[in-house]
Amino acid sequence: MSDDFSTEFADPNLAGDGTWSDEGDWDLSDFVTDDAAGESAALPVVAIVGRPNVGKSTLVNRILGRREAVVEDVPGVTRDRVSYKADWIGRQFMVTDTGGWEPDAKGMGLAIAAQAEYAMRTADAIVLVVDATVGATATDEAVARVLRRSKTPVLLAANKVDSERMEAEAASLWSLGLGEPHTISAAHGRGTGDLLDKILEVLPESPRERFAVGGPRRVALVGKPNVGKSSLLNKLAGEERAVVDNVAGTTVDPVDELIELGGKPWQFVDTAGLRRKVRNATGHEYYASLRTRAALDSAEVALLLIDASQTITEQDLRVLSMIVDSGRALVVVFNKWDLVDEDRRYELDNEIDRELARVPWARRVNISAMTGRSVQKLVPALEGALESWDKRISTGQLNSWLKEIIAATPPPVRGGRQPRVMFATQAATRPPTFVLFTTGFLEAGYRRFLERKLRERFGFDGSPVRINVRVRDKRDRKK
Repeated sequence: MSDDFSTEFADPNLAGDGTWSDEGDWDLSDFVTDDAAGESAALPVVAIVGRPNVGKSTLVNRILGRREAVVEDVPGVTRDRVSYKADWIGRQFMVTDTGGWEPDAKGMGLAIAAQAEYAMRTADAIVLVVDATVGATATDEAVARVLRRSKTPVLLAANKVDSERMEAEAASLWSLGLGEPHTISAAHGRGTGDLLDKILEVLPESPRERFAVGGPRRVALVGKPNVGKSSLLNKLAGEERAVVDNVAGTTVDPVDELIELGGKPWQFVDTAGLRRKVRNATGHEYYASLRTRAALDSAEVALLLIDASQTITEQDLRVLSMIVDSGRALVVVFNKWDLVDEDRRYELDNEIDRELARVPWARRVNISAMTGRSVQKLVPALEGALESWDKRISTGQLNSWLKEIIAATPPPVRGGRQPRVMFATQAATRPPTFVLFTTGFLEAGYRRFLERKLRERFGFDGSPVRINVRVRDKRDRKK
């Protein structure tokens, strides 16, 4: 293939410098996700919140016009947040179904604040669903107090109002202080159209900016319990900002701290340690995990703290997976390095090669948060990871490089045919996302090979890289 690759790669629309003469011919809308290039593709978010069994998932299905969210007449069926694309009178938005608050869970106040604050931080509008047949419960009143402080628009939906005579019962919900109760029956569709009209009135045309331009870069301190996240925050801040104790799980609420390092401000968020899988967590652990995810969603780079004096655990790898899935830049921090002897360093090297093989691109720093050893190395690592996360490669550079790589190592034959890569472009940053337009499917192994070569050529240390393949069918090529 290397002999005739230039002929196969050639296309009448492809210029000699590797750029495409009519890039409008290539649909990139599914891949554009960064704040600049993806602004038009992003959609505002409506969060549906409330206590268990008030009909949140039923309302989500009614908004979608199809059965997507799982509905069962048992409280607590929905645990994880799930988002869906919705459309009302030609306007698109995302609707997020959330888990209900458990009134009998330990630390109810924490539970309420966790869900409500997450919605306030990430959504562009919030719908609080209340069971009108029951009236305002203590849980409803507690969450209403939290939501009244929100700058995000909040609508009150009085659900299970199946007839006009039941509307009078909903009038008591004015006491929640969230304005007019919008009476609906999610099960039968009564009043949901009017509610959607109200949602569109308060919903902005585009979602809120996740990262303020020119503001401090946001850093999430994440890891399993008792790895030294709070100790590191205190060392960086130069004061006892977070409570530190040898008991695992001391930190429950995320702690924000604006710290000046390297001559510029950084916004650090200390999070609760993740003890187990979120879907298996209960009580305050479940809500702490929600807040940790919220902190990670609003961060730009994650500092994953691992206890270097102990074996890398399954919990460490779960947190790592959460970071990778979020698409954030990553710096792996091996803490308690002052407790590591020569034998342990040898074992740790082997563990890193084995357990962290999926993130060879992550920057690594060895520190001691207690003594302050090497904490000054964190700033260069953070800056380098963020630089990679923001990096954009020109279309000309990318296609010239790709031509050389594929000429030397062509894609493997699949189904008796060898796929051709016709064109490539970087569709997004944060994280860097590349789209390859091909005549056939590219094996996962070959995509990993391209990612490795891409990193060797352009860097991207500390940032995930996503490579998507779009196969053009014969009709597209004829056009």
